[in-house]
Amino acid sequence: MTEKLKPINFALIGAAGYIAPRHMKAIKDTGNKLVCALDPYDGVGVMDSYFPDADFFIEPERFDRHLDKLRRMALAKKHPEQGKVDFVSICSPNYMHDSHIRLALRNDAHAICEKPLVLNPWNLDALSEIEQEMEKKVYTILQLRLHPSIKALREQVKKGPKDKIYDLDLTYITSRGKWYARSWKGDLSKSGGIATNIGVHFFDMLTWVFGKVTENVVHVMNENKAGGMLKLQRANIRWFLSIDSNDVPSELYKAGKRTYRSLRMGSQEIEFSDGFTDLHTEMYREIIAGRGFGLADARQSINIVHQIRNFQPVGLKGDYHPILKTIRDF
Repeated sequence: MTEKLKPINFALIGAAGYIAPRHMKAIKDTGNKLVCALDPYDGVGVMDSYFPDADFFIEPERFDRHLDKLRRMALAKKHPEQGKVDFVSICSPNYMHDSHIRLALRNDAHAICEKPLVLNPWNLDALSEIEQEMEKKVYTILQLRLHPSIKALREQVKKGPKDKIYDLDLTYITSRGKWYARSWKGDLSKSGGIATNIGVHFFDMLTWVFGKVTENVVHVMNENKAGGMLKLQRANIRWFLSIDSNDVPSELYKAGKRTYRSLRMGSQEIEFSDGFTDLHTEMYREIIAGRGFGLADARQSINIVHQIRNFQPVGLKGDYHPILKTIRDF
């Protein structure tokens, strides 16, 4: 008879956030256990659907103390049934990721962090040093790399002519209300701006498929939308990102749609709208098996979005996204 594996202990930071339930579901679906969670907001009833017995903290200091206590008890072999935390999942605001990753590593746990892993490229260098010091890993959620349509696209490019440069248009409009500007997401120093907050996983996916960056141009940018041209080894990509509902194509807007996502390569529409929810569970399976994406995997997309928010837009010059011809509020 095969011995049943002991569940792995997880902690979670940012339990009240939008993306946290996907992490809770991934922990449960992989047969593991959430032992404690942290969020300054205490409206976390969603935990009852997954791990109602998990300890919950609203102060980071007490949460940190709890992780340390579990670690020390495990070292002393007290309460072995409880055990230390092996992974800390991080769903906190972007600007806190770096600090929360460090908290996880200090407590002898691996970190699993939502994108963007950090806001600045140099943060990756510091975390790499701490990784080596603590002999723990930092993993990031790059779930689009696991999407069947994107994996198929990557194979298509690999098997295609080696000298072919593909032309693509990426359009992502996800409407947000007035609350957005009042939240940390509307603060450039905390979210990294529009390209970082809603675009970083697309830029990661595109570089994973089409190779390294050769040129990065920003045509237009404000707090609600941005557009530019990203040239990669195997592709020229005109991109547009927006949280303004007025940018949703009129026929969809009239039908009550507030989100529009499109990735077009020539006449080919690459459909990847469905299947997002379960990709977190697949990512957790890969991470637990030691095949997760780490600091080096995140570097190129972090570089791209860091450049975008620090570049001066050039205006409607050169080859720009066609939707920009219809938008007048830059």
